[in-house]
Amino acid sequence: MGSLFRSEEMTLCQLFLQSEAAYACVSELGELGLVQFRDLNPDVNAFQRKFVNEVRRCDEMERKLRYLEKEIRRDGIPMLEIPGECPEAPQPREMIDLEATFEKLENELREVNQNAEALKRNYLELTELKHILRKTQVFFDEMADPSREEEQVTLLGEEGLMAGGQALKLGFVAGVILRERIPAFERMLWRACRGNVFLRQAEIDTPLEDPTSSDQVYKSVFIIFFQGDQLKTRVKKICEGFRATLYPCPEAPADRREMAMGVMTRIEDLNTVLGQTQDHRHRVLVAAAKNIKNWFVKVRKIKAIYHTLNLFNLDVTQKCLIAECWVPALDMETIQLALRRGTERSGSSVPPILNRMETAEDPPTYNRTNKFTFAFQNLIYAYGVATYREVNPAPYTIITFPFLFAVMFGDLGHGALMAAFGFWMCYKEKPLQAKKIDSEIWNIFFGGRYIILLMGLFSMYTGIIYNDIFSKSLNIFGSSWRNNYDNSTLAENKLLQLNPDSNDYLQSPYPFGIDPVWQLAESNKIIFMNAYKMKISIIIGVFHMLFGVCMSLWNHLYFKRRISIYVEFIPQIVFLTLLFFYMVLLMFIKWTSYGPTPGKLGSNDPEIIKTSAYCAPSILITFINMMLFKTDPNTRPQCDDVMYAGQMGFQKLFVIVALLCVPIMLFGKPYYIMRERKQRAQSQPLANTEAAAENGGVAGAIQPAHHADEEISEVFIHQAIHTIEYVLGSVSHTASYLRLWALSLAHAQLAEVAWNMLLRKGLMSKGFQGGIFLYVVFAGWAAISVSILVLMEGLSAFLHTLRLHWVEFQSKFYAGEGYLFQPFSFEVILDSAGQAEE
Repeated sequence: MGSLFRSEEMTLCQLFLQSEAAYACVSELGELGLVQFRDLNPDVNAFQRKFVNEVRRCDEMERKLRYLEKEIRRDGIPMLEIPGECPEAPQPREMIDLEATFEKLENELREVNQNAEALKRNYLELTELKHILRKTQVFFDEMADPSREEEQVTLLGEEGLMAGGQALKLGFVAGVILRERIPAFERMLWRACRGNVFLRQAEIDTPLEDPTSSDQVYKSVFIIFFQGDQLKTRVKKICEGFRATLYPCPEAPADRREMAMGVMTRIEDLNTVLGQTQDHRHRVLVAAAKNIKNWFVKVRKIKAIYHTLNLFNLDVTQKCLIAECWVPALDMETIQLALRRGTERSGSSVPPILNRMETAEDPPTYNRTNKFTFAFQNLIYAYGVATYREVNPAPYTIITFPFLFAVMFGDLGHGALMAAFGFWMCYKEKPLQAKKIDSEIWNIFFGGRYIILLMGLFSMYTGIIYNDIFSKSLNIFGSSWRNNYDNSTLAENKLLQLNPDSNDYLQSPYPFGIDPVWQLAESNKIIFMNAYKMKISIIIGVFHMLFGVCMSLWNHLYFKRRISIYVEFIPQIVFLTLLFFYMVLLMFIKWTSYGPTPGKLGSNDPEIIKTSAYCAPSILITFINMMLFKTDPNTRPQCDDVMYAGQMGFQKLFVIVALLCVPIMLFGKPYYIMRERKQRAQSQPLANTEAAAENGGVAGAIQPAHHADEEISEVFIHQAIHTIEYVLGSVSHTASYLRLWALSLAHAQLAEVAWNMLLRKGLMSKGFQGGIFLYVVFAGWAAISVSILVLMEGLSAFLHTLRLHWVEFQSKFYAGEGYLFQPFSFEVILDSAGQAEE
């Protein structure tokens, strides 16, 4: 049987590789992605393995590539995607060339960055000096103003203005500080110098580039006037504390002009050199950007190969590597060919040896999937990975999942919107995959695009069955009901009924789905739809559970668990059939036995009355009475107490047989195990005596136990839990399928509310203003339909469908106690590395 219905048959193999051919062979297996290696050195530290130095070299190369990538991204240079197929893993000798290339690129880039940073720092200093010379000229002009004499008196005192017959001048320092530090800087100067300094500052209008971080910062020029060396020292310390940069500023105007001209010349020269440096850096990065994706792939492949080789064992001669691996049995030949290719590439003369091994260990679970089945298989894996070779529910889920969803979501209009979205994602699959959109929600939707498409299509089908499109109905074939009331009767009565026994009904049902006349039945539409959908939900649920129990038979037959067939499957299927499938049969008997009696309207014939809708019994009451061995006489004397002859006898028999199945499920397996152990214990002493006699030993000597059996008390507890879970679960799971009816009702009612409260009022509006009102109302109705009725209701129905499959369906046969087959695959490794980067 293909792996779609049951996981692939796996085999444990031992692989012998010659040391010089190991790298090439593992590389070929990585490209193939069909081998899961086991760690043969679990107790060896990662730093003590054979190829740890090669792994370190790969880590170092990866670090250098990440540095290059960061610089390329910072400059906004596009990195070329790998055209066509990914490059193969390079040979070990090519590692030296790659290391040399990366070392050269890193050193060159670091040197260029250091030079550029030094040039930018020099440029910043010259720019700040230029602003200082320009701004301080204004300050000096102000201080030369006679009107400023009062400030000088304040700083120097009247006696200090003239000393030795000469006028004393103030000392000063000039510099640049971050604009946000100015207020604190000014307060500190005032407090530390006790108001004996004079500070002037002016903002630099254009932002300056920080050479270290490349951020744009705003700064201000300041000049501080003071008297004496003591204040000078104090001022410089405060400037140093606030990280202000001080620059020399000549006192003489002529010297300042000369310095400003020199600064402008040097800035122009620096601009030229900076431009050339940036051009060189850009050229280096553009050249690296063309190959960096390729380099990443090569380095990651080399690293993955050496990581895998570290899982291998060395033989005593140190010339051969030994590995153990899980491989799919069907792919043995493909793997042999890959190993042969690797041996030829390496030039080795010794072919690799791949031997099958016998093991008691449970193999990993491997189900082959394609882009269509992948999403459905993931739904199953979310519950639990299948036990090895257990029946895979995924192929059946492909049909049952969208169908059960559609039963809850049935609406032709909403289903069409969902199907259109799913079809668009499937149609634009390759372009959307190439975009690599970094949004978790989008990736969830895109990963389940085929599920969304099928859910939409199935919802359209059930929408046609319900005859529901945006809460309205389609009258394609013409209603089977006719209005025979005259105009006066219609005008005088708000509510009127159409009798199926009369000529109101044409006695031929609507060809497909629900008759559109029910859309007009305001008083009993919900009653009719509830009865219909409730019964359909139970019917679907019982058949779904019966199918799940039948799947367990397939497991028992495959694993040769004959006793499980007799004491588990048969009692389970009998219990479910005699109780709940019988309830489904009662529904069909009711539908076929009771109904309209055309042409017999008003007849008092007892036979006609007995088959009319008047005598139709309640299935729920009938089922409850059946379980209680109770018979309620019909309160309507014209009607029979039973639906068919012998009903009471059959029902009592069914309940008794179903109840007898419970002790079989509870005690059958423990009894069988106890009997088997007893037989084994009786036959073992004889076998021990014969073996001892043959070997010359003493008869009756104690022999080692062949296996440790489970305690019988634990077997009883385990079986009791399963039996109670199945019996009670049969009732609760059947009731759980009523969510199909409940969500379908909720969806239909929400759609009807949205129509009546919004779009209907817009359509009833008239005139020019009515057109504008309709435009606004339609936008609101469309937004509510998409956001609430499609997205939120769709998500709700999806989660309920998931629960029905995980709990009600899979619990009947699916253990889900396996572990996934995780082969050594370059594709998986590169994908996970790419996602980690994003």
